[in-house]
Amino acid sequence: MRALGPGSVSSFLKVILDVAFFALWVGVGALGLIALLAILLSFNPDLMGNITITSDEDLMQRGPYLAAGLMAAALYAGGVLVIVGELRRIFSTLTAGDPFHPDNVTRLRIIGGMLAALEIGRHVVAELSRMLIDAEIRSVDSGLNLTAWFAVLVVFVLAEVFREGARLRTEAELTI
Repeated sequence: MRALGPGSVSSFLKVILDVAFFALWVGVGALGLIALLAILLSFNPDLMGNITITSDEDLMQRGPYLAAGLMAAALYAGGVLVIVGELRRIFSTLTAGDPFHPDNVTRLRIIGGMLAALEIGRHVVAELSRMLIDAEIRSVDSGLNLTAWFAVLVVFVLAEVFREGARLRTEAELTI
């Protein structure tokens, strides 16, 4: 099976990325809506009517934390959405048989930057949850993730490889 062009592995992966992209949009919207509902319920627990999950006082205390956690999850999913969106665009060029399209360099840099931002955001959320909720919480891992930082470096190196490939392609097109 071919790696590039229509009917190739890259076109199959592009379809999978399209489905994931749509699912992420739905997920981000759902998380945002649930976070909004958590905020509303924390200010006015009477909106729930006769449904009692916990005491009103407990809900008012934990509601903002729940909403903040949901918003953090929505932001994280939004970052993944950006990555999948850029990967879709890259795979579109691969399906078209043009892997060294000049725009792929920028797309890879955006992916690398977003991966780094997600990893930094993970550390920030872990520390904030320790400070605000409970100093003894250890369930949120804020340790250094070497795999994530290695992935960031690999993506930036690949961006430079694609930049050089695009330059060589442009140079070859100018050759008579």
